Amino acid sequence: MIDPKKLEEIAKQVHNALPPGIRSMGEEADKKIRQVLQAQLNKLDLVGREEFDVQTKVLLRTREKLAALEAKLAELEQQLGPKGE
Repeated sequence: MIDPKKLEEIAKQVHNALPPGIRSMGEEADKKIRQVLQAQLNKLDLVGREEFDVQTKVLLRTREKLAALEAKLAELEQQLGPKGE
């Protein structure tokens, strides 16, 4: 779900960019802008910040494990000696 504060900020930016005639409609225009923005953002395949943070931590742990495995592999290869001996 999109953060309501961010949605409000975007709606204000859109409202301020509107021509004065449309802007004078006031609250009704703001409400409609928010509805349209919410509908369009809901169509996007977005993840929430919490899920993003969790996946970032998982990726970091995976990279750390991969680096450790690569180091271990290099160590084992060195113990076996150069290829072809």
